[in-house]
Amino acid sequence: MIATRDISPGDVIEIGARTATAQAAGGLQVLYEDGDLLIVQKPPGLLTVATPDERDRTAYSYLREYLREHNRRQKLFIVHRLDKLASGVLVFAKTERVKSLLQSIFSRHDIERKYWAIVEGKVQKDQGTIQSHLAEDRSMRMHSTADTNKGKPAITHYRVLKRLHNLTVLEVTLETGRKNQIRAHLSEMGHPIVGDRAYGSTQDPLGRLGLHAFHLGFVHPVRGTPLACQTDPPPEFRKYLR
Repeated sequence: MIATRDISPGDVIEIGARTATAQAAGGLQVLYEDGDLLIVQKPPGLLTVATPDERDRTAYSYLREYLREHNRRQKLFIVHRLDKLASGVLVFAKTERVKSLLQSIFSRHDIERKYWAIVEGKVQKDQGTIQSHLAEDRSMRMHSTADTNKGKPAITHYRVLKRLHNLTVLEVTLETGRKNQIRAHLSEMGHPIVGDRAYGSTQDPLGRLGLHAFHLGFVHPVRGTPLACQTDPPPEFRKYLR
């Protein structure tokens, strides 16, 4: 993990380049932009990239049009993804070289990825780590497996922010970034994320999946300076994070 200083919600920290706040189509908010990369906040319900069933209404498609309003030749490259049902911070690259550099940062885990998760029940331990090998089943859901040939290593750290009557608010830090990793790990711990019917949730107090990627921090792959974006809580999360 990289070391970054604490920042306040809504802050963007970068040395030597410009920051930006703008709106793109699809409810996307541009948090930071320079000649190398683009960092945005994705709303819940929006795919990161196209699927066979949906090719146009995606973060990638909307952002590509946003960039082409200023430069018709500007390309956009996918670095990582957020679940459709989750919201939060995403980074995209503007060149193939920067895409490769950013993906190397992700693969080395030299990046800070933090989420707020609202889960069912009272998590007893104040903090902990969930470690397993995750594999995809026939229903496209992820689950832990003892077969290390089938599953990929997955490590999730969590700490309790608040315990409510029948819910717990967690800060979750990813060490690896497997598909549905947080959703699967918390469900297997006996505390599914609210609104996550696919992973066993029976409560939906937010009217959406209770998972938001609020912090992304790494060293800029070209400039070599620390870069961190942290968002405010989505409206549905605010009363739980007071």
